[in-house]
Amino acid sequence: MKHIYTILVLTILIFSCGSDKKKSVEDVIATNNLEAIRAKKDQIISKQIEIVEQLKQLDAKIDELDTTKKVALISTFTVKEEVFNHYLELQGNVSTKNLLVIYPEYAGILSKVYVREGQYVKKGQILAKIDDGGLSQQLAQLQIRSDLAKTTFERQDRLWKQNIGSEMQYLQAKSNFEVQQQMVNQIQIQLDKTIVKAPFSGTIDDIISEQGSVVAPGQSQLMRIVNLDNMYIETNVPESNILTVVKNKTVIVEFPVLGKTIHAKIRQASNYINPANRTFKVEIAVPNKDKSIKLNLTVKLKINDYTNKKALLIPQSIVSENSKGEQYIYVIIDKQEDNIAVVKKAIIQTGKTQGDVIEVLSGIENGTEVINEGARRVEEGQTVQVENN
Repeated sequence: MKHIYTILVLTILIFSCGSDKKKSVEDVIATNNLEAIRAKKDQIISKQIEIVEQLKQLDAKIDELDTTKKVALISTFTVKEEVFNHYLELQGNVSTKNLLVIYPEYAGILSKVYVREGQYVKKGQILAKIDDGGLSQQLAQLQIRSDLAKTTFERQDRLWKQNIGSEMQYLQAKSNFEVQQQMVNQIQIQLDKTIVKAPFSGTIDDIISEQGSVVAPGQSQLMRIVNLDNMYIETNVPESNILTVVKNKTVIVEFPVLGKTIHAKIRQASNYINPANRTFKVEIAVPNKDKSIKLNLTVKLKINDYTNKKALLIPQSIVSENSKGEQYIYVIIDKQEDNIAVVKKAIIQTGKTQGDVIEVLSGIENGTEVINEGARRVEEGQTVQVENN
């Protein structure tokens, strides 16, 4: 508008001066009369001020009468207090304490495997048999000797109670019986090691050693057994959350591969902070009735670590930052009945973020109308047209 004023003023001056050659600027300058030059300058300035004032009056009337004037179109939303739950998002893996690779306790030939892969077994059920190398025959012989020693001791005991026989005979019979019994027990313990039993109820996941192979304690893996009933998720939590991530806290568990989401609780929170990464471990119990959850499955965890029941939330996309590092948004004021309003900049302080929204701690109040669409194209003091669907 300023450029238009200047062009109009110059145009009028040119035509005014051109109408009377004797009083043109060039003629006055040619006189070298200082007073005449100053007088001509004052005359031109006076006309310029008069023309500018007239143009302002015309513009004011045009603004009043022009209903088709173009203004920036924006959309707004009204900030309202609402409950804001912030979640700590972590990743974890599914584990179980009932996962075991079974090793033999006795060296020998794996003479019999009684189960197959995928078979469900109960705790204490016999899974396999290792050749005892003659232990059963030794046990039978020792049992005969033990039975004879027992009979001899029982007879000697009855005689001793009747004061018949010497104390030495009684003690010898008793000692012989106890020795024989201990030998039987020792062989029985060794013989029990040749029988492989299930340490807990579960499923035989893999048969590692085939029937007929030679096995040795601590070296040969026989089979792997797993129980998917008592599953849990293990994850590392930053130490900054030690006061909010505690036992019995509810956790949202997402299984991306399964397309499944469940709610679970923290059953254990470690009291040990790992100095290497400044985290502590938590365990989250996972129900698995349908057996769809498998070992080492990757999961996403959401743990509620902060709640504000009267939070003011806005989209993160409308927040800007100035050269001082202050965050700000644009709101509207002086809204008219025809939805014409004025833009105002609001310096805000923000809190936690969740997804696409951010919490505003100060700078706006409940009920403030905030610019959404068009927030990046407006300036403070600008007149705008509010159009909300």
